[in-house]
Amino acid sequence: MKRYRDFNTYLREVFGERVQKITLDAGFTCPNRDGTLSTGGCIYCDSRGSGSGAMIRQGLSIGEQMERGCAFARKRYGAEKFIAYFQSFSNTYAPLSTLEHVYDQALEHPGVVGLSVGTRPDCMTPEIVRLLSGYGDRVVVWLELGLQSAHDSTLQRINRGHDAACFDRAVFMAAEAGLNVCAHVILGLPGENRGMMLETASHLAALPLQGLKVHALYVVKGTALSAMYETGHYRCLTREEYVDLAVDFLERIPARMVVQRLTGDPFHSELQAPAWVKDKATNLKLIRERLKARETWQGKKCSIAGPGVRAT
Repeated sequence: MKRYRDFNTYLREVFGERVQKITLDAGFTCPNRDGTLSTGGCIYCDSRGSGSGAMIRQGLSIGEQMERGCAFARKRYGAEKFIAYFQSFSNTYAPLSTLEHVYDQALEHPGVVGLSVGTRPDCMTPEIVRLLSGYGDRVVVWLELGLQSAHDSTLQRINRGHDAACFDRAVFMAAEAGLNVCAHVILGLPGENRGMMLETASHLAALPLQGLKVHALYVVKGTALSAMYETGHYRCLTREEYVDLAVDFLERIPARMVVQRLTGDPFHSELQAPAWVKDKATNLKLIRERLKARETWQGKKCSIAGPGVRAT
């Protein structure tokens, strides 16, 4: 029995074979870093903006990044179909012509069947939504929007720079245009208890979302969160706490929602705490075992079916 709808299973359902995400860096920044909103960014964000940050510094074009990424995916995973994934920083935070240029470059590569764009909800406009939805007749399009928490007090505490209502507006705008929307959530944010985190799950369940990414908050060296951790003002979740919270969260989201991630992927050399987040395989294994032990599954405590995923 599949107890949650994982991303790889969804991709095989749609395309009949393995599909690999190719992570891309377009060299964008973020309004929470360039001074528009703030210069510090979110308290947990590293200098790479939750991405690799390496490709653009090497002077590689989007086409060259795709070539390298696809060659690696073919050799490592035997994949022949790919999703172009713009990950680092806010990938709708640029002039429309620039966005169209980089997206088009990625989609020109042979074997690309999807486009996934990670960004902030306050970096979405009707024009950008129309641009993204226009690719829907060629590839599957995913818009990945960071929320992290549905609580405005938490968003202020982590210096997020927008409120939950901003996220909701962006989701509805994208959904009306036929985009698949994936929400990003972090469990264990400063000041949040279990009840607050599960309220975020219920908040997401009521929105027209097709996907979810969730992971435990981890501390990266040199961030504002690192200073909080070192002075005893922040305590990381234990592995046991996170496993239970992840299962609680899954129970409260619609069964049709695609769970794209249940673990984070920190750079090991830059991770300060907790050490257990580095062991991705074990963390996923424990979540699956906990679901089975509790005789539960994704959507068990959710009465909302949720929208289906839109394909080309």
